[in-house]
Order: sequence, then C-alpha cells, then structure tokens
Amino acid sequence: MYLSKEEKQEMFAKHGKGKNDTGSAEGQIALFTQRINHLTEHLKNNRKDYNTERSLVMLVGKRRSLLDYLTKKDVLRYRAIVKELGLRK
Repeated sequence: MYLSKEEKQEMFAKHGKGKNDTGSAEGQIALFTQRINHLTEHLKNNRKDYNTERSLVMLVGKRRSLLDYLTKKDVLRYRAIVKELGLRK
C-alpha cells in the first residue's frame, strides 16, 4: 500500500490522541483525507478507472459522515480538524 505502518502511526499521533489511537474521528478523517488526495492524483492520470472513482466517492461520503458526527459531538474539535487539514466545509 502507499502508506507504511510508520507513516500511519505518525499521522494518528499528529491528528489523534496518540500513535495507537486509530479509532478517533480526527485520526480517521486525516487518513481518509490522505487516501482521497492519493486517489484524486491517480484519477488525474487514469480518467477511465471507474472502480477507483467509485472508491473515491465512497471515501468522501465516509469522511463527510465522520465530519457530521464530529460537528454534532464537539464543534471545536470539528473546526480544529477542518482548519488543520485545509478542508473547505
């Protein structure tokens, strides 16, 4: 896969509560954002790869669901992760 174990742990340490905290909403949103960016770059070169396009749409939906959950749960955490990752909404 394109992310090594160490890179994932670093991402979860930066955005989550710790390097082993893979279940936090912030860590999952950061991981989904990384995967979305990777798939977007792939689709720029391979525009007829419809399976990847479907995967991308599903990932965006999952990230949106987690962001909605975080909005309802704690608005300050939502605003922090959106600002940190540079998401628009």
